[in-house]
Amino acid sequence: MGMALLFVVATLKPQWLGGPGQPFGAVVADVVSLRTAAPAMPASGAAAGTGTGTGSFADAARVAAPAVVSVVTSKARRRNPHGDDPGFGFYYGQREPEQQGVGSGVIVSPEGVLLTNNHVVEDAGEIDVQLSDGREVRAQVVGTDPETDLAVLRIPLDKLPAITVGRSQDLRIGDPLLAIGNPFNVGQTVTAGIVSALGRNGLGLSVFESFIQTDAAINPGNSGGALVNAQGHLVGINTAIYSRSGGSQGIGFAIPSDLAMQVMHSLLKTGVVQRGWIGVEPSALTPEIAESLRIGNRQGVLITGVLQDGPASKGGVRPGDVVVAVAGQPVASVAQLLNAVSALTPGKPATLAVMRGSKELALTLDIVQRQRAPAARRRE
Repeated sequence: MGMALLFVVATLKPQWLGGPGQPFGAVVADVVSLRTAAPAMPASGAAAGTGTGTGSFADAARVAAPAVVSVVTSKARRRNPHGDDPGFGFYYGQREPEQQGVGSGVIVSPEGVLLTNNHVVEDAGEIDVQLSDGREVRAQVVGTDPETDLAVLRIPLDKLPAITVGRSQDLRIGDPLLAIGNPFNVGQTVTAGIVSALGRNGLGLSVFESFIQTDAAINPGNSGGALVNAQGHLVGINTAIYSRSGGSQGIGFAIPSDLAMQVMHSLLKTGVVQRGWIGVEPSALTPEIAESLRIGNRQGVLITGVLQDGPASKGGVRPGDVVVAVAGQPVASVAQLLNAVSALTPGKPATLAVMRGSKELALTLDIVQRQRAPAARRRE
């Protein structure tokens, strides 16, 4: 009877058993996927280093979360010049309330050094840090770097839970990630996702961009918080989202930990970030322009302007040249040129390989220290 019933169902209602190429039970896949949205973990041994073997991120969250803090800033609004005038006070009010902002930060040293975003603390009069263990303390700004949107803070507390810093250069697309922060000031929150893309640039968020893209939910208040791998090691500083609604739509961006640590060490050591500068206006090299310049299929960056008496001008760079390498490192985009030049040591010479028509030239330039520029400015 059972075989006969199965034959009738398979003949008249095959979708009950799953469509062509689908295993039995596939009709509930959408429901199951809501409960298994976290990236699958290795079947053997621990769950990507969590030690549980269950596919849980609980151990990674337990390790990293104590080092993630809330950053509360306040600043007085600009006082109206008529505020103290009795005749105008009725209309303007006597005192403007303070503006408050809430972001996140990450403790990277037991000595009280924190990383966060520059836009979290920019123009703040007071900065308070709230730890996950309930302690709250006033923070001091060690230094900021608007060109990467990073800031370094220091708090005068002991027995601090510092996070372990991982290597963002080891990340691969598809690796699991956790975002930890204080979204919408609801309290510390952990969300899960994967590495969606690496090296994102051209977003207009900062001058030097090489973002990690993730689908882990990042919302307002997560800025400056931790992006960690499955071992709970810091691999990024959550910075921005792409959203039409103001909330997470699965496209978040984080500054790689390798870059963040370079900036932090430089700010701690000298108070500024050492970056090279040569004084040129770069532009993307299109196939049409490359053909008109007779440089064939070579990739590079077109120089459309050269600052008079700047390092590039003194070194012989001309408008119309195409930079193909900086200090032996090939460059194929404006972002790559920007990053390669900024990595040069000020005060030391460096070689640029440029195409001038069909000729390739090696030009030696004396690199100088880059001055801070507005985030939207793209001069290198």
